[in-house]
Amino acid sequence: MAQKKVAKRPSFEESLAQLEQLVERMESGDLSLEASLQEFEKGMQLSDQCQTVLEEAEQRVQILTGKNKLKEFDKGSDGA
Repeated sequence: MAQKKVAKRPSFEESLAQLEQLVERMESGDLSLEASLQEFEKGMQLSDQCQTVLEEAEQRVQILTGKNKLKEFDKGSDGA
C-alpha cells in the first residue's frame, strides 16, 4: 500500500523566522502589489500558526501549574 506522508507543522521558531523575513521583504518596498498581497496572506497564515502554538503552550502551563497548586493544597491539609 502507498503510505501518505503527513506534512509536519513547522516549529514556532521556524514560523517566526519566516514571518520576520517576510516582513523585511514587504517593508523593503520592492514588491509589486500582487506579490505584497501574496506575502501578506502567507504572513497571516504564519501568524495564525504562531498564535496556535502559543495558545497550546499557555494551556500546558496552566495545566502544569494547576496540578502544582493542587499538590501544595493537599500537602497543607495533611497536618490539620
